[in-house]
Amino acid sequence: MEDKLLVYRCKRGSQQALARVYQKYKADLLVLAMALLNDRSACEDVVHDVFVSFVRGLDDFRLTGSLKGFLLTCVANHARNWNKSERRRGCIGTDAEEGKPAWADSPAEAVSCNEQLGRLSSAMAELPFEQREAVLMHLHGSMTFGAIARARQISPNTVKSRYRYGIDKLRLLLNGEATR
Repeated sequence: MEDKLLVYRCKRGSQQALARVYQKYKADLLVLAMALLNDRSACEDVVHDVFVSFVRGLDDFRLTGSLKGFLLTCVANHARNWNKSERRRGCIGTDAEEGKPAWADSPAEAVSCNEQLGRLSSAMAELPFEQREAVLMHLHGSMTFGAIARARQISPNTVKSRYRYGIDKLRLLLNGEATR
């Protein structure tokens, strides 16, 4: 309900409402972008591009589901496009500050990232993009397989199999430490 009110206020030009949407979802969107791109500056660019697109499209925007789900889908789409353009240029690599989360602005926040997070990030980077996307949108984005399927315009069974293969590969990479 809060999201519908925030969107309504954003459409009326409220900068406070837009700031609230940004603060409410920024961390989730950065986590998804970082997991999909494994590049700090690219993930920040993708998230900012999503918010710029969101603001530009507010006049025609109608919230029919979850705002978080909508924004996560936009981040996944932008990340997919970024990956394609970087692959064409042959520039895909890892971030110079590999393992440091994009939202860690202070040394204390950076230190809070433990060894397990680093192992999980490395394992996630090994997954094919489609599997990584399905796993992250379902587990981190709390999106149903049906919602992911609609956003991706594929069948729910395809999403389920990408998720299952992704989880299986993560278990293999993490030596069976990952659980459902």
